[in-house]
Amino acid sequence: MGEKREREFDERRLYRRRRRIRNQIIAYIVVGILFAAVVVGAVLGVQKLMGFLAERKQAKEMERQLEEMEQQDNENAVVEPPAPMEEEAEPELEVDWLEEMVENAIAPMPLEDRVAGLFIVRPEDITGVGTVVTAGEGTQEALDKYAVGGLVYFSQNIKDKEQLAGMLSKTASMSRYPIFLAVDEEGGSVRRVGGGSIEVADVGDMADIGAGGDTMAAYNAGAEIASYLYELGFNLDFAPVADVVTDASSSAIGKRSFGGDPAAVGGMVSAAVGGIQDTGVSACLKHFPGIGATTEDTHEGMATLEKTADDLRASEFLPFKAGIDAGVHCVMVSHVSAPNITGDDTPCSLSGEVITNLLRGELGYNGIVITDAMDMSAITEYYGADEAAVMALKAGADMVLMPEDFETAYEGVLAAVREGVITEDQIYESLKRIYRVKYRDRLDQDGNVVDGISESRETEGEGREAGEEGQDEAAGEGGGETPAAEE
Repeated sequence: MGEKREREFDERRLYRRRRRIRNQIIAYIVVGILFAAVVVGAVLGVQKLMGFLAERKQAKEMERQLEEMEQQDNENAVVEPPAPMEEEAEPELEVDWLEEMVENAIAPMPLEDRVAGLFIVRPEDITGVGTVVTAGEGTQEALDKYAVGGLVYFSQNIKDKEQLAGMLSKTASMSRYPIFLAVDEEGGSVRRVGGGSIEVADVGDMADIGAGGDTMAAYNAGAEIASYLYELGFNLDFAPVADVVTDASSSAIGKRSFGGDPAAVGGMVSAAVGGIQDTGVSACLKHFPGIGATTEDTHEGMATLEKTADDLRASEFLPFKAGIDAGVHCVMVSHVSAPNITGDDTPCSLSGEVITNLLRGELGYNGIVITDAMDMSAITEYYGADEAAVMALKAGADMVLMPEDFETAYEGVLAAVREGVITEDQIYESLKRIYRVKYRDRLDQDGNVVDGISESRETEGEGREAGEEGQDEAAGEGGGETPAAEE
């Protein structure tokens, strides 16, 4: 029994020993595995770290090499200096060369010459000769005393082509300033040049041209008239007539108008202005505000226009606006009274409402405003020469045509300016409008003078070589009165 228990005891002790050994072996195996895993992980980590460090080192090396290459390229490159910064060019100011010429011409003028430059008169008015047919010492002395802005000639001043051309050329050369040499040459019944001994084409009455409906015919008529006027030496034609006439038999204008349809008349007027001015002669629309509906003649006395401003806007103003839009250089204002516009019987030529408010303000005209001939009865029966001239200029006119007594009118205006009744600024502005027309062809595209301002004075000697040198030929001196202008 004791042996059996001892044997069982030994067997259990042997079992426990074997189990302990087995557990130890298992533990050793586990530890070995763990150790091997740690070793393997460490090896892999070290390899990865070494690879990362190698890659980083390689990247830095490549970066260094690139920097060296870039530096070498920069050293070998041709260094060009930086382009200088372009200074921003100042914009060129547009120069109005014509305006500059005008300013330079007017600025040195004495007041006496400025005032005289506002008058257009007959040569007889400043020379005292009965009928002037040539220009000599008398003309020279007269122009030296009165530097008038223009001279107007009539049939009695014309003998033949050579005489007329010579007289005009000499007169232009004698003037200290550019001068208008003007004439009434409408065609038809009003032909100062073509109606005498000089053979030129007769374009016929404007009424017939208007009836034909062809504006090119109006253009050609204007160009035909201007071509022979220009050849003779004229530079201003008191044409075309812009009045609307519905009944030529009762109107004071008659067949001098293009007709009674305001729009059609406007087209004819515009074309005629183009024909005249394209040929080198200034045109002058007449007779603002429109006298086609009047039956009285302002040559003989007061004439009244009964229309209202709205009536005129619907009819008479249309041809004038067409001529203004065509660039006409001058507009002549009539002596007709328009009480429904002015409120009284003041002639339109003396009315600020007509000239300043309607013609300049409403129709937008900024060219030369000329009065109708101031020696007409519509003026002389009611106003003195000086009074009428001053009133016309105050109303907005730029030039006074043919006062009844030039010296009286001139002295009256001169006194009005000195007393401040008419401002010197107004005189200056009128002269600027006048001289912009007189100098219009004196510049080329570059602003250079092509027709020297002093050229007329340089040719003065040539103007005195004719056989009648030093004489103003008087034809019929002391005889009948010179016919009034049919403006």
